[in-house]
Amino acid sequence: MNSDSGRRTFLKTIGGVGAALAAATSRGAAQGSPDRASGAKYMGDFAAPKLEKVKVAIIGVGARGSGHAAQLASIEGVDFVGVCDLVEGRAKKAADGVTKKGHKPQVYFGDDNAWKKMLAETKPDAVFVVTPWNLHAPMVIEAMKSGAHAFSEVPIAYTVEEMWEIVDTSEKTGRHCMMMENVNYGREELIYLNMVRQGVLGDLLHGEAAYLHPLREQMENNDSTGSWRTFQYAKRNGNLYPTHGLGPVAQYMNLGRTEDTFGRIVSFSSPAKGRALYAQKSTKLTNPEFKTLDFKGGDLNTSIIKTALGRTIMVQWDETTPRPYSRHNYIMGVKGALAGFPNRMSIEGVTKDHSKGWAEDEEWEAIASKYEHPYFKRMGELGKKMGGHGGMDFLMLYRIIECLREGQPLDQNVYEGCFWSAVGPLSEKSVAEDGMPQVFPDFTRGGWKTTKPLAIIS
Repeated sequence: MNSDSGRRTFLKTIGGVGAALAAATSRGAAQGSPDRASGAKYMGDFAAPKLEKVKVAIIGVGARGSGHAAQLASIEGVDFVGVCDLVEGRAKKAADGVTKKGHKPQVYFGDDNAWKKMLAETKPDAVFVVTPWNLHAPMVIEAMKSGAHAFSEVPIAYTVEEMWEIVDTSEKTGRHCMMMENVNYGREELIYLNMVRQGVLGDLLHGEAAYLHPLREQMENNDSTGSWRTFQYAKRNGNLYPTHGLGPVAQYMNLGRTEDTFGRIVSFSSPAKGRALYAQKSTKLTNPEFKTLDFKGGDLNTSIIKTALGRTIMVQWDETTPRPYSRHNYIMGVKGALAGFPNRMSIEGVTKDHSKGWAEDEEWEAIASKYEHPYFKRMGELGKKMGGHGGMDFLMLYRIIECLREGQPLDQNVYEGCFWSAVGPLSEKSVAEDGMPQVFPDFTRGGWKTTKPLAIIS
């Protein structure tokens, strides 16, 4: 074959691949979006009827769930009706704490289906699911079918099929299902959201988000998250925990809300070395089986998302290597950039000449404080007092109850929880296919085009 012929063949092949990818993106909604059931409603801007009192039940009261229970029990307008955990001691301890705050919860434990009995007997308005990942989807689905609004820890599910079932159930029942991404309520994230909304960065171009958190020690923490997450890390290879970094960036960009939405993702993982090495050296493993696990999940995963408007987002995940904690939190527009870990900014005409470095420390604070989010102004001090990752947990829970009592749309709708969580299974598929692009399903079935951007709530 001569060089001209070979070149024409190569260009034809590349052109075909490009056309196929473009077609795949445009077909994403049609191929991945089953028809909405008759009588179902779009939940993008949904506001449920006001609840003077919110009857609350919680499933799972380990380290994180017990904290949620204590904080929810302190919020005005909450009537705590049920506490459930597999372990009797945990369930009773959490219930005692709730009781001391003036509630009379029924306590359920011991049986794998005790939570279903709790739903049937206590008939809660809102159910908080704080359990291992594989239980999130079945529990929120059953909670909505029982008539309750459902609130899940992250991720909302870990298969796309489960996410569609969550969406369909929410639309059929007219019940909220929110993934509780607490990082969206961090002070810096709220400030950056306010700055972006006020046009400080101009048109947005690119974001970066991460969850870099060395957690190998969880393999030694008895029945903590490491006792079950370790098996996830061993058998799955992708970004298994994307939402802490991605949630805020997606809200900055209005993804899934009128302006833009998720397009496709490519993903690569590093070799898997660190966890096996740690397990071999440890003498305190919760489960001796950890020493013989064949860890498939790379120590670091890097994914790139392309949005419908052509913006890009880099998402990274690493819970293995011994480096400092970071969520990265970076957003760039035509007028500059805002970044976290450490906090810094560079804004044309506002900060010092970019060639002289970032605005940090006192200079950052002086500018950022001018854009303090109204919600943080109102609730930030109480949030710090109540605690939970610097107060963001309490701000999130307080806001959930506030929205239910006032009949307002939630700050994060069911579709966003699914879009952000979908990075997990889509990244796994991309890694398995050596970085081939994966198209995001349109969980909104086109509804994102009319869904209002998240307001700067006060």
